[in-house]
Amino acid sequence: MSGFRRGVRLGIDVGRARVGVARCDPDGMLAVPVETVPRDEASIDRILQIAQEYDPLEFVVGLPVNMQGADTLSTTDAREFAAVLHRRSRVPVRLVDERLSTVTAHAALRSSGRSQKKSRSIVDQVAAVVLLQQAIDMEKSTGNPAGAMIPSDEEPA
Repeated sequence: MSGFRRGVRLGIDVGRARVGVARCDPDGMLAVPVETVPRDEASIDRILQIAQEYDPLEFVVGLPVNMQGADTLSTTDAREFAAVLHRRSRVPVRLVDERLSTVTAHAALRSSGRSQKKSRSIVDQVAAVVLLQQAIDMEKSTGNPAGAMIPSDEEPA
């Protein structure tokens, strides 16, 4: 666990209809689901309320690039959501490649006996768990945080 930065992280899976939220413990042992937030004008406010409860070191926001690694409309949407989250929270935000996290979440739910219809309300939370756990595991194995930081909009004095 060399180089692992201790602290709670919140994983955010941004979707058009819902936003999945997950968290990890300060030692990064396990990512767990927190909530599915409806995607509307109050989404950021609700995530900020959740952040007040957990006091995260950072947000880990999934970046849904396509299989070739190129941006899509969903990628642009996630970047914009992450930028607003960063600006409003002042908490560091990392953008992490989340290719296949939702596919992995659906597969996990199917293997546990849940239909896709019954899983709709929680799949975003599970996808947030998957992307957050992958980010934690990467940092623990390499000593470097996963993804890229959203730069602060503050200019040096």
